[in-house]
Amino acid sequence: MKLAIACDHAGYEMKEAIKKAFTMHDFVDFGTNGTQSMDYPDTGFPAARAVAEGSCERGILICGSGIGMSITANKVPGIRAALCTITDVARLSRMHNDANILVLAGRFTGIPYALEIVSTWLATDFEGGRHNNRINKIHQGERS
Repeated sequence: MKLAIACDHAGYEMKEAIKKAFTMHDFVDFGTNGTQSMDYPDTGFPAARAVAEGSCERGILICGSGIGMSITANKVPGIRAALCTITDVARLSRMHNDANILVLAGRFTGIPYALEIVSTWLATDFEGGRHNNRINKIHQGERS
C-alpha cells in the first residue's frame, strides 16, 4: 500500500519508527525531517492532498497532540482524518468512517503502542453497508 506520511517536530521520532516498522508499505514522506520547530500545516496539507487526489491510498499524520494535524487534514475535501489514541478507535475509524488518514499524538502516545494502532488501522477494512450513507452525507456536506 502506498501511504502518505507527515509530521511536525513533535512527531518526527514516531514517523521514523513507523516507516522502519512497516517496510512492507511504500511511504511517501512529506516531512518534517528533524526535531527543529516547524508548523504542522506545512507538511499536513501536502500529505492530505496526496491522499485526496489518489496518489497515495491512505495517510498517517503526527503532531504533538494530533489535533492540529486532524484539523489541517480535514480541511481538504475528500479527507476523513481520525485522531486515534487506542486500537479500538483505530479499528472503528476504518470500519465505520472509512478514515483515509490516521492521526497520532506524538507527545501522548508511546511509540510501541502507536505501532499497534497503525497495525490495527492498516489491517481494518471499511464495512460499507449502512455506513455508506453516512460517508455520502459527509461528501454532500463538503460540496454544499
